[in-house]
Amino acid sequence: MSKPVQYGGQAVIEGVMMRGAHESAIAVRLPNGEIEVMRMKLNSWTGRPLLRQPFLRGFVALVDSLIVGIRSLTFSANRSMGQECGEELSFWEMALTVGFALSLGLLLFVGLPTGVAHLFQGRVTGSVWQNLLEGAIRLVVFFLYILLISRLKDIQRVFQYHGAEHKAIFTHEAGQDLTVENARSFPRLHPRCGTSFLLIVVVVSIFVFAFVGLYPLWWRLLSRMLLMPLVAGIAYEVLKFSSRNIESRWLRWLFVPGLLLQKLTTREPDDAQLEVALAALKGVLDSGQELT
Repeated sequence: MSKPVQYGGQAVIEGVMMRGAHESAIAVRLPNGEIEVMRMKLNSWTGRPLLRQPFLRGFVALVDSLIVGIRSLTFSANRSMGQECGEELSFWEMALTVGFALSLGLLLFVGLPTGVAHLFQGRVTGSVWQNLLEGAIRLVVFFLYILLISRLKDIQRVFQYHGAEHKAIFTHEAGQDLTVENARSFPRLHPRCGTSFLLIVVVVSIFVFAFVGLYPLWWRLLSRMLLMPLVAGIAYEVLKFSSRNIESRWLRWLFVPGLLLQKLTTREPDDAQLEVALAALKGVLDSGQELT
C-alpha cells in the first residue's frame, strides 16, 4: 500500500531545497528579486532493497543528504550572485567533497572529544566514566559549534530560510493552501529536522562506544570512526520511530532536546523567504510525488 511522502529540505544560500521521493527542487532568490526553481532527479541507488534495510539506511541517507546538499549549495551560491550554474561536479569532485566533509566532521566530533578524554585517563578512570566524559565533551563541542556559527551574519540569514523551510512543510502537512499567509502562522521548529538527527547521533554514540575498549589510543580512535555508520543507522531509526509516534503524549519528551536546539539553528523568516520556501515545495509537488 502506498503511503504519503514525508517531505524534507535544507536551507541554502538565499534559498531552500525541498526533496520528495524521486526529485528535489531548489528555489533561489535572484539578485533581480525573482525566484528561480530548478528540479533535480535524486540518485536511484538509495532505493535499492539492500540499502533500505534498518540500521543501514540511516548512513545511506546521511551520505545521500550530503551529496544533494552540496549540489544544492553549489547551485544556490552561483544563482544568488547572478552567475550561471556552470557544470555539475564530476563523480570524483563530488566524492572528494563528501569525503572532506565527512573527514572534517569525524575529526571535530569524534577525534577531538576522544583525544581530549584520553588525556584525562589518569584522573577519570574506568570504561564507563571515560565514555561518559568523552560523550560530554562531544556534546559540548557540538553545542559550541552550533552556537559559534549561529553568530555569523550570513549564517543567520541561512537559518531564516531554515525556519521558512519548516513552516512550508508544516503548511503542507496541515493540508492548507501553500500561501505565505498560511505558512506565517506555523512554528519554525520541526520534529523531523536534521538538527535533531545530529543531536541523536551524539547521544547514541555515548551508548555504542561504551561497549568498545579504550586502549590503546589508536584503537579507541579507529573504533569510533568504524562504528559511526552504525551510530548513524541507530539514530535514524530513533528519529523515524519518534516521527511516526509524534502524537503520543508518552513520547513527546523525545522531541524536546532537538526542538530546543533548533532555537539556535532557525530564525523567524520574513515573507519573502517564506515565498521562496513555498516555491521549492511546490516545485516538488508539481512533479507528482504525492505517493511513493
